[in-house]
Amino acid sequence: MSLLTQRVLQTLSGQGTLAQAIPGYHAREGQTDMALAVSQTVEDGGQLVVEAGTGVGKTYAYLVPVLLSGQRALISTATKALQDQLFSRDIPRLVDVLGLPIRVALLKGRSNYLCLHRMEQARHNPESAQPGAQRALAKIELWAQSTRTGDMAELPGLDERSSLWPLVTSTRDNCLGSSCPRYKACHVNLARKEAMASDVVVINHHLFFADVAVRESGVAELLPTVRVTVFDEAHQLNEIGVNFLGQQLSTVQLLELSRDVLATGLQLARGLVDWQVLSAQLEKASRDLRLAAGMHRGAVRLRWTDSLPEGVEPAEWQQAMRGLTHALESLRDGLDMVSELAPDFQRLGDRARELVQRVAIFSDVPNPEGVRWLEVSAQLRMVESPLDIANAFIKLTQSPVAAASGQDEQANDLPFTTSMDSTASAGQATGEGGGVGQKAWIFTSATLGDEPSLRWFTQPCGLTSARVMQVGSPFDYASQACLYVPEHFPKPGDPSHVQHVAQLVTEAVTALGGRTLVLTTTLNAMRSIGEHLQSRLDASSHIEVLVQGQSPKRRLMERFREGASEGRAGCILVASASFWEGFDVPGEALQLVVIDKLPFPPPGDPLFEARSQRITREGGSAFADHALPEAAVTLKQGAGRLIRSESDQGILVVCDSRLSSMSYGRRLVRGLPPMRRLSDHQAFLDAVAQLTKNATSSSTF
Repeated sequence: MSLLTQRVLQTLSGQGTLAQAIPGYHAREGQTDMALAVSQTVEDGGQLVVEAGTGVGKTYAYLVPVLLSGQRALISTATKALQDQLFSRDIPRLVDVLGLPIRVALLKGRSNYLCLHRMEQARHNPESAQPGAQRALAKIELWAQSTRTGDMAELPGLDERSSLWPLVTSTRDNCLGSSCPRYKACHVNLARKEAMASDVVVINHHLFFADVAVRESGVAELLPTVRVTVFDEAHQLNEIGVNFLGQQLSTVQLLELSRDVLATGLQLARGLVDWQVLSAQLEKASRDLRLAAGMHRGAVRLRWTDSLPEGVEPAEWQQAMRGLTHALESLRDGLDMVSELAPDFQRLGDRARELVQRVAIFSDVPNPEGVRWLEVSAQLRMVESPLDIANAFIKLTQSPVAAASGQDEQANDLPFTTSMDSTASAGQATGEGGGVGQKAWIFTSATLGDEPSLRWFTQPCGLTSARVMQVGSPFDYASQACLYVPEHFPKPGDPSHVQHVAQLVTEAVTALGGRTLVLTTTLNAMRSIGEHLQSRLDASSHIEVLVQGQSPKRRLMERFREGASEGRAGCILVASASFWEGFDVPGEALQLVVIDKLPFPPPGDPLFEARSQRITREGGSAFADHALPEAAVTLKQGAGRLIRSESDQGILVVCDSRLSSMSYGRRLVRGLPPMRRLSDHQAFLDAVAQLTKNATSSSTF
């Protein structure tokens, strides 16, 4: 037994360091098993994939061995919420309890840091003339004098959606780099220097992929020096990755360039170029392009398998693309005339040239090895991406043995290459951090698949040779939770299905007094169910119906967690998308989770279709090998909102009879926690009544 293993066992034991120092801590077999597997991977190198059920304590299971090892580590999360939790709470607590001399840094994307140069220019921007903007800007300027990090999260009262946010922060597009007059005091550069000098650096997946795609934020320089890399919330890696490893062009980018050129031109070179005409031309070209995509209800993704997106009028689209090229070239030429006056104009010219190149890419036929689509909403976004991140991750995580076996040759033929490739090569060539073969890569999440091989996660991430481990939840689901499938409901496609869901929820919450989360698979269903409930449950019911989109997400979560405490009304939250995961409500504030239907991927989605077609070409089943696992994982994530602690009790309702009537329903049920099944509607009502009776008791039901 190695020294690291001994120290990990002692730390996590019932009488160990954590049990003595942290109130309420107790040893958990699953947590210890995971920690030992992480320890072995840290010592031996290689790849470890761990699915750790709710309540395992996976955060400490990887942090304890990583911190005790003394190795330089990079920890990446999917959300900034977990990133902040790790940096501000979990890691400092462990470092203190374990008495380790470890330096920890937090690294976010550049748009999360105050840009001193852009702040100084903000008062000249037309956006700052809006009511209240000058007062808010004065607060930012006052805070700028005292902040050490420049992290915008420190600034109370300024939301990321504020129109001021982009005026006082930078992006890769508008950053002036070393030419910036405030370069030495730049908060982004100071954060990177802090990261390079630290033992443990906490980042997020978006930053990781943005950097390895364009070597933009410092992670690419940091990665070769890191011995251990941990990806928490790893189930989101593939979807986040494909968004960064391809090409994108949006009307948002075009309009931002137009506004930046106008503001900078009028401030620094007024009268030398007709900035208003050039800016107006680009704005008009952007809007013409949006109009050429046609009118659609809500946000849609259009297939793009040829030179044009499906459903657009060819002549109108091609004319709009030519007009866009002309507007960008005119803008570029105007910027070149004044490029020597200030570095701002040089950077704006670079942005114009880059966008001209992207228009050329999207005017040509798509890359046959990837997938291209057009996202149409109020704005427009063209996307071309790989189908998954497998090839990129093979380059990044492969061992020298794998490279020698020919995988390297395969990866060199990839259609989508990024600087991730050069990052891996550099680490392999220099042998930094022990060399690529000795590096440790750890991937963990509560949901990584619906079968023991975790193939849903490992295949698209290129981790088919990784060690795979499943650690079950310590919760007693058979006594803590029930599953009810109302088999008398109409099929999900029936127009009356939404009304049946709303009626079931109304019936249950009247007894429960709220404490209900309704998860929908579409925004339309969310709005319809929300409207039904709000019309039926008025103020006299003493139940407040919260609907995603009607208030900021943070406020919805806070209000739902408050529940009926201190005389407030009980709560129902009707939500979709982001509330299926990462929404943690332990205790009695949540005791009923209702899912409107099985969360199969939308059949018309171009990325889903392209992946399905590839599976079919390779001899697989698009339904069994792709659609069904996707639904199983999403269903598992939604069900995971219900039981968050050993004392929680609750009911999961899936309003889709296919879970009982179709043969694949058994596979979906196997992927869920082992809850007790309720046989009929009366059994459901009895269970709701028992929950109400036991609201302040810990007895089972």
